[in-house]
Amino acid sequence: MSEPKTNGRSSPIAYSCYFNRNREGEQFAPEHVFSYQLSGTLLINTGDSEHVFNEGDFRFIKRNQLLKFVKQPPVGGVFKSISIYLDQPMLRDFSIVYGYKAIEEPFRGEAVMRLNGGALCKSFMNSLMPYTGSDQAIPQQLQVLKQHEAVMILLQSKPELQNILFDFTEPGKIDLEAFMNKNFHFNVQLKRFAYLTGRSLATFKRDFEHIFHTSPSKWLQQRRLQEAHYLIKEKGRAPSDVYLEIGFEDLSHFSFAFKKMYGMPPSKLV
Repeated sequence: MSEPKTNGRSSPIAYSCYFNRNREGEQFAPEHVFSYQLSGTLLINTGDSEHVFNEGDFRFIKRNQLLKFVKQPPVGGVFKSISIYLDQPMLRDFSIVYGYKAIEEPFRGEAVMRLNGGALCKSFMNSLMPYTGSDQAIPQQLQVLKQHEAVMILLQSKPELQNILFDFTEPGKIDLEAFMNKNFHFNVQLKRFAYLTGRSLATFKRDFEHIFHTSPSKWLQQRRLQEAHYLIKEKGRAPSDVYLEIGFEDLSHFSFAFKKMYGMPPSKLV
């Protein structure tokens, strides 16, 4: 991943290049992302749905999303993608300059969308490549111009994206129990869960203990281990294949916690 710096800040333009076998991971997308798959395959899981993007595909990812991904290089080749991030301050400025009004009703559609793209989108993405491989500092003004160009192209190719791009509302208070049961496998800090459920960290912890009668940390570990037990025993999955999927960072820590809860290491369950 190459991320040029501008005045000490990360560039909104990111190039991903991965040579080896499949790479798995997860991330939180705090800003909208417009991406182009140059080669290889990207699989994205949002908890609600799965999406597959192959060479030549364009995608849009809505901000404030928890995502799991798998990057698959082509046989004998390299995984490559290029993305441009569309942050809120830039979009607010864009809406003022070009007369777009902020949307009051939050968008409730798909978090990850495939775009039809076309020659204009492809030409734009190719024009970003010089921004990713240079050691020379790139002026912020040029990067902002590229962000504006990306917004214009998105609005032309899919006008309904206006309802997403200019929605500046923050996450509202939602059903905490339903959200956690759907997203427990994402390995993010509690403050992120709090934000996405429309709560301060203190309120999140208070509401959580009222609903689940235990602390978030204890509940998360127990719920993840229960899911691991199901996947290994009922689905025949290997422990080394599930620990990342259910929210653990380290296989040895997962095995230790599993043995403590079930009295045997996960390898003995297979």
